[in-house]
Amino acid sequence: MNGLQADGAALAADLAGRMQGETDPAFDMLVCPPFTLIAAIGQTIQGSAISLGAQDCHAAEKGAHTGDISAAMLADLGCSFVIVGHSERRTDHGETDAEVNTKAQSIHAAGLIAVICIGETEKQRDDDKTLDVVKAQLAGSVPSGATAANTVIAYEPVWAIGTGRTPTNEEVQEVHAFIRSELTATLGVSEADGIRLLYGGSMKPENAQDLLALGDVDGGLIGGASLKAEDFWAIAKSCAD
Repeated sequence: MNGLQADGAALAADLAGRMQGETDPAFDMLVCPPFTLIAAIGQTIQGSAISLGAQDCHAAEKGAHTGDISAAMLADLGCSFVIVGHSERRTDHGETDAEVNTKAQSIHAAGLIAVICIGETEKQRDDDKTLDVVKAQLAGSVPSGATAANTVIAYEPVWAIGTGRTPTNEEVQEVHAFIRSELTATLGVSEADGIRLLYGGSMKPENAQDLLALGDVDGGLIGGASLKAEDFWAIAKSCAD
């Protein structure tokens, strides 16, 4: 929940200009602005190869849900991705795995790609329950119709978001490898190998290259660092190093 129109326009224009200067980028870039900025930013990044997404949606296609936005509405705005199950939605709004699952189904039905977030709290990690939590959230949040074409998984340890703290590279790889193995068991090797696994806990220019070099880390779900074009771009460029 950051950015008014002028801020969003400036950030989007900066990134679009940088992207247009790339002849063969080694990365895909996605921006998911607040609902109020989606239309304007969509116009700004048009033709730049930057994808557009949203930060959440309602599970229903339409109806008496004042204040909510459907996946179909987001598709109509030009979005191709929607984030669901972000830890802040789970914490601030009490969203359950079942609700995240239903939202992801609605995203798929609208022809969009669901970025499904999972991750443990600090207490759960301290209690050595990280893999148990991740396993349960995957089982509950990922719809049966998930494929490499319509689903991205983002691992975001809640205790690392915006705190400057990160797990060790070994801990990140352990969880990502576990996620891959769980997806393999439910979706099969081909689909599981194709699903992008993003890391989303205080990734920044200083640690992006090491994190992105890990075997099962396919990208990043960037929070605070995405608010500065220079930092966001530096993380993206780390994919090529």
